[in-house]
Amino acid sequence: MQIVHYPFNKEYEKPVAYFSMEFAIHQALKIYSGGLGFLAGSHMRSAYDLKQNMVGIGILWSYGYYDQARDENRNLRIEFRRKHYYFLEELDVKVNVTVNGKIIVVKAYLLPAETFGSAPLILLSTDVEENDYLSRTITHKLYDTHEETRIAQEIVLGIGGVKVLEALNHKVEIYHMNEGHALPMVFELYHKYQKLDTLKELIRFTTHTPEAAGNEVHDIHLLHKMGFFNSLDLEKVREITQTYDNHFSLTVGALRVSKIANAVSKMHTDVAIDMWKDYSKTCKIIDITNAQNKHYWADKPLLRAFDEHEDYELVARKKHLKRELFNTVANQTGKMFDPEILTIIWARRFAEYKRPGLLKYDFERFKALVTRTKEQVQIIWAGKPYPFDTNAINIFNELTYIAKDLKNVAVLIGYELELSMKLKKGCDVWLNTPRITREASGTSGMSAAMNGAINFSIADGWHPEFCKDKMNSFTILGADASLSIEEQDKNDNKSMMDILEKEIIPIYYNDEKAWIELMKNSMNDVLYEFDSGSMANKYYQKMYTI
Repeated sequence: MQIVHYPFNKEYEKPVAYFSMEFAIHQALKIYSGGLGFLAGSHMRSAYDLKQNMVGIGILWSYGYYDQARDENRNLRIEFRRKHYYFLEELDVKVNVTVNGKIIVVKAYLLPAETFGSAPLILLSTDVEENDYLSRTITHKLYDTHEETRIAQEIVLGIGGVKVLEALNHKVEIYHMNEGHALPMVFELYHKYQKLDTLKELIRFTTHTPEAAGNEVHDIHLLHKMGFFNSLDLEKVREITQTYDNHFSLTVGALRVSKIANAVSKMHTDVAIDMWKDYSKTCKIIDITNAQNKHYWADKPLLRAFDEHEDYELVARKKHLKRELFNTVANQTGKMFDPEILTIIWARRFAEYKRPGLLKYDFERFKALVTRTKEQVQIIWAGKPYPFDTNAINIFNELTYIAKDLKNVAVLIGYELELSMKLKKGCDVWLNTPRITREASGTSGMSAAMNGAINFSIADGWHPEFCKDKMNSFTILGADASLSIEEQDKNDNKSMMDILEKEIIPIYYNDEKAWIELMKNSMNDVLYEFDSGSMANKYYQKMYTI
């Protein structure tokens, strides 16, 4: 069956299959949680724009990640609601995978390229009538908490994905793993090629995070029992992956079976190389910085005003976009925000290392900031905690409680593509506060900058590649990572508040010309180097065609 219908650009004719647990393609297709999905979605859109011979392989999560709601006290409520997608095409193909000694049917669905303007996406599901209830739940929820379910999901993605491509007679020359979740593909392909050197020519790998949760480790005997290694005996698995203890790291395994790998910013590349330096026989790790698709994310009237050097129109359009965002604020919170007031937004996946609460660390100083009567500041928080991360949910609820009595502070729910778009378009200052070296990339700041927002960030992830301090953004240098968590947070909060009070707020209110230059410099410096078209080209040039 023909999956890719558009003619290919000759530069990008080599056929690639891009495996990812999540893709954020469109608001209507809720199969993503955060940055990994946003990145994969932009990659697929740029692959389509450039007419690359690429197909995405993912999972059709029946209940998605989760739906964000509030209870009667306005605390976060986690809801799982079954999704139905009538725009997907049911493919006439089913394959079998073995999970825990049991044969499970995997069905495939197609998101055609024309539907949302992306490379075609094949989505896999075990939620079909041929399977019993337990087998159907494998593809119910993205990042299920149960370890055996997570392993089963990875078997479906890796082994099921390869089998579906073969059943469709879709030619593939490069298998790209976006994170290590799809690693079982390697053991399916090994049955065909039998030689690791031959196999390595086909495999590419992107590592996305220094966080332990993103670098899964499982007991090798559990993986073997579950079918992760696709019936290969353990001796052969150890030989292929050079793993001789019982702790099996998906990331290390991927680094040992790939021809080449990449990290997702220059800074992250240094961190990743250092992280894995003690492991032998891993492949080279190069840098290809993540990026976002400007055709999708950037407001077109704002871009036109920027291109035509119409400063008045640029400012007017930005205020219009702020009003549109503030309608959402009013709808969710009952608070009427003012487009003339400087608006700071912290919005991304809620995780402890991202420090969503850093702004309120010195609470008296924070309260003075948001209650000032002159040169006022409005603050919006938004983002999804992992649904079973009690600490992250507690931070979200604490911020909601604090916001209750502060008219210039709002906490929003429903952080998906649509709200993310509104926040980035309506933002003046995009705040990013990870602990230093813990942010691999941080692409939300890119799509914010495309819409005239000023990045205000710890010097981590992509930010050092982009930042020209006080010219296109503002930088919080970040405390020494060797300090205690308490000392890091204390120092970083002070640095952040000093810059905010002494530099950012005075420029916004007292020097409109300088602020407009900041906006234009930000847009100019992000639109080309950090557009995912450039990134998608680099993958072909530096990863696929070597």
